[in-house]
Order: sequence, then structure tokens, then C-alpha cells
Amino acid sequence: QVQLMESGGGAVQSGGSLRLSCKASGHTSYIDCMAWFRQAPGEEREGLASIHFAHGDTNYADSVKGRFTLTLDNSKKTTYLEMTGLKPEDSATYYCAANFWCANLKTGAHYYDYWGQGTQVTVAS
Repeated sequence: QVQLMESGGGAVQSGGSLRLSCKASGHTSYIDCMAWFRQAPGEEREGLASIHFAHGDTNYADSVKGRFTLTLDNSKKTTYLEMTGLKPEDSATYYCAANFWCANLKTGAHYYDYWGQGTQVTVAS
């Protein structure tokens, strides 16, 4: 079993920045990809970014390109989602996910086997 623990959520003013982290524990040798999703009330879950452990290649959703950056500390099995230029529409619950492979962010959320509990991000107008 793999456990994911998110941290770093909170409230920030429009235009501000936040750094989310997600640390994987348990049988982490079974995961080769970590990703971030978010879900606002009444909205579908949206894939934001993913990163491969082995190769370090990343993929970003159009909605966050140029504003969010996903990095990986492989030794710590921890990803960091640096978020800048935050907008009120970025307000959502942010979820960390992990899998053996990086499924498509737009259509492949259901392929991710492990999920964190979510951390709330609120961006004030």
C-alpha cells in the first residue's frame, strides 16, 4: 500500500504564491509517477501536472502552464507544486495522486491508484 500526504494548502491573496508538497510512503517502489489534480465545488476533477520518477519528464494542463511548476525529490519520494500568479478560479481542493505510469491528465484520472486526502487552496479576490 502507498500513502500520500499533501501539505502546504491555505489561503492566499490573488496574485500570490503557494507551494504544495506531497510525500509518498509505504511501498513506494511500486509508483513511477506522481501528479496533482484539483476539484472545485460543483466542478469535475481537473488534472494539473504529472512527473515521471525515472525520467523527470513533466506534463501540464493548459490552465496552469507558465504558472505552476512540478518538481520531484526522488530520494524523498516527494513532489512539490509551486504555484504562482494565483487567481480566484484556482480555489479548489488539491489532490496528490500516484501511479505506475503517468496517465493522461485530461482523461486518465481514474487510472491513478493512490490518492491523498486533499488540501484546500483558497485564493481571495
